[in-house]
Amino acid sequence: MADAHPRNMEPTFRESVDIMFNRAVALMDLSPGLEQKIRVCNATYTVRFGVRLRGTIHTFTGYRSVHSEHMEPVKGGIRYAMSVNQDEVEALAALMTYKCALVETPFGGSKGGLCIDPRQWEEHELEQITRRFAYELAKRDLIHPAQNVPAPDMGTSEREMAWIADQYRRMNTTDINANACVTGKPINAGGIAGRTEATGRGVQYALREFFRHPDDMKAAGMTGTLSGKRVIVQGLGNVGYHAAKFLQEEDGCIITGILERDGALYSEHGLDVEAVKQWIANHGGVSGYPQANHHADGSDVLETACDILIPAAMEGVINKENAPRIKAPLIIEAANGPITAGADEILRDMGVVIIPDMYANAGGVTVSYFEWVKNLSHIRFGRMQRRQEESRHELLVTELERLSADRGLGWELSPNFKDRYLKGAGELELVRSGLDDTMRTAYQAMSEVWRERDDVKDLRTAAYLVSIGRVASSYRAKGL
Repeated sequence: MADAHPRNMEPTFRESVDIMFNRAVALMDLSPGLEQKIRVCNATYTVRFGVRLRGTIHTFTGYRSVHSEHMEPVKGGIRYAMSVNQDEVEALAALMTYKCALVETPFGGSKGGLCIDPRQWEEHELEQITRRFAYELAKRDLIHPAQNVPAPDMGTSEREMAWIADQYRRMNTTDINANACVTGKPINAGGIAGRTEATGRGVQYALREFFRHPDDMKAAGMTGTLSGKRVIVQGLGNVGYHAAKFLQEEDGCIITGILERDGALYSEHGLDVEAVKQWIANHGGVSGYPQANHHADGSDVLETACDILIPAAMEGVINKENAPRIKAPLIIEAANGPITAGADEILRDMGVVIIPDMYANAGGVTVSYFEWVKNLSHIRFGRMQRRQEESRHELLVTELERLSADRGLGWELSPNFKDRYLKGAGELELVRSGLDDTMRTAYQAMSEVWRERDDVKDLRTAAYLVSIGRVASSYRAKGL
């Protein structure tokens, strides 16, 4: 596949995934048969269905691809976009396999898509389309809590997931675990606290972990902490918005650039992420935003000097053509496949450190895993232990205060310490804790391979080595 296109042309997204896979397996000791088994997509189902809308029948084309069933259920989002096609869905399903293995969620990889522009349809029309798509997939067990569990992706949200869950429930009225058929649902429809922010939050935790590794920072020519680092974000959708917001508010990053469909905003003093998001919601784009310079050509800002670049929208935004002009020493791929294989090579030669998509945007599937477990256990996280935890903490604080008073020690607890210490962890705190632990552990596995093997030149190859190794171990345990 690596040579399936002329040298001067950009590889497709699917070819890029194959090139990365080939680069990794060349450094592994896999039998040709096992290598091929891991590489290929197990199955792709194409569905074409009609829905009567606006007085006529409209036919839609959708896909659900299953890449690997080394673990079940398989997991992966459903995207709504006009660009959806079989090659893209299969490449994304492969990435899901490797992503789940890297962050140790017990899923195989899958992906779905519907070729549709959701902005062209009213909400009630989208519901009809989504329910019919869900029906077509569910009746073939391509939506099922034990076999195939979708989630939101580009163009979909918790709204569509609620419709899918309800459609599945209507078709499986006696399935007590019906809610686990899909993740990313609203809280009041079986969702979990922290899921909407999860992918962006994962990007933040990934960067925090990177900054805990001095050798890795040195490779990117970086020092210090996240505080004060200049960040440019491409795409202020769900992922880009939450990543930028958390980095700005909690880590002291300066968001100097934001790229959207209608151009880009730039301010060396920093943009107010919340204000920009509100402007986009009210005006449909960044044009006219009063507190920053607007660039009609977003590539100007993409290629502006910064410390950290976060591509958080479509695949292929950094390619052979513009890669030589990228000035960020550190890129974290919040989107799937934003850097093509050709650009990846150019950036590596330039000394740019790339935190790869397979790891960087795994926050979504990690918290989806927590939601799936919650749905199967039928109990909110923290419900059993939170108050008991608070009681134990209160015993300790009360005893400290008694000792101080009885012995005249004059101890005073810091302001707010008591309130913060006494507060037991609820669902959101537990979800964030689990996500933080997952992102830290997965990064350490990648970094260790990168640092210890001379033949591994970047984090992406290290991520593929870790994940393919784990998938191979699963297949071997099954007797393959």
